[in-house]
Amino acid sequence: MTAMSVATQVKPAAPIVDRRIAITIDDLPWAGINDANWPVQNGKSIPDDVLASHHHLIAAMIKAEAPVIGFVNEGKLVAGDKIDTARVHMLRDWVSAGFDLGNHTYSHADLHAVGLEAYEADILQGEIFLKPLLDEVGKTPRWFRHPYLRAGRTPEDRAALQAFLAEHGYRIAPVTVDNGDWVYAAAYRKVLAGPDGGGKDATLLHLRQDYVPYMLAKLDFFEHESIALLGYNVPQILLIHANALNADCYSDLIAGMRARGYGFITLDEAMKDPAYLRPDGYTGKYGPSWIHRWAMAEKKPKEFYAGEPAVPDWVLALAGVDSE
Repeated sequence: MTAMSVATQVKPAAPIVDRRIAITIDDLPWAGINDANWPVQNGKSIPDDVLASHHHLIAAMIKAEAPVIGFVNEGKLVAGDKIDTARVHMLRDWVSAGFDLGNHTYSHADLHAVGLEAYEADILQGEIFLKPLLDEVGKTPRWFRHPYLRAGRTPEDRAALQAFLAEHGYRIAPVTVDNGDWVYAAAYRKVLAGPDGGGKDATLLHLRQDYVPYMLAKLDFFEHESIALLGYNVPQILLIHANALNADCYSDLIAGMRARGYGFITLDEAMKDPAYLRPDGYTGKYGPSWIHRWAMAEKKPKEFYAGEPAVPDWVLALAGVDSE
């Protein structure tokens, strides 16, 4: 065989994909606080199992050695009609562990429901404890995350909010890897709260074992979407929530991302990519990934968005919801 024929059989090297991701965690100090079904055990506003899960999550984040920023709803610090110091200490645990905090509004307000003026007031109310907590470590609140990822129904509202945030020292924290972790978490919470026996442990194990592959499939999907839209894999920004499921699965999730070649970066580093300056083309009522918002600005056909992994029906049924 000639050298020429050997050379023609050599396959070209696959393009190297830049795989970096920033981890963001919403609804601090803990998802579900003050919901209608929030448990109170022996008069404690933070039940022992929730506090144990909180410490488990903090320990898992420290062990993972990956940067994390958590987004705070300060309304969750109120128990009854006064501030609960135990909940404030949960936030201090994040700061003491070296993790950053951002503003997620006071009440987890929906911009589309309350309007811009009330929303802006909710943002300012959401930094009363955030500012002094970060000041303890020489930081200031710099990042804002929209609840429900609802960022405005009109370009005018988005521009007005952007100007307000800039005036108060904030930048918007987008999400590229959007997902239904909250559905799995709702199912997990319901099973945890249910009676022992009847396959409870097996169901919890099944949820954990299904959750991590689902999340990694979402990451793979948005990686491919980014390459299809931009020609490269944007530094991704993952959204998850502070809850028992992520406390129990965080180490496995981080390990799974590392096995796919992902390295972990700060939100600041991710946002240096020029893609994050692209226009947001979404004016609907929901809160999709920013990759899809950029695609909408380019008027990509509906086929572009096809194939996104979905939460299985059995998890939706356990959670008691119809869709992600």
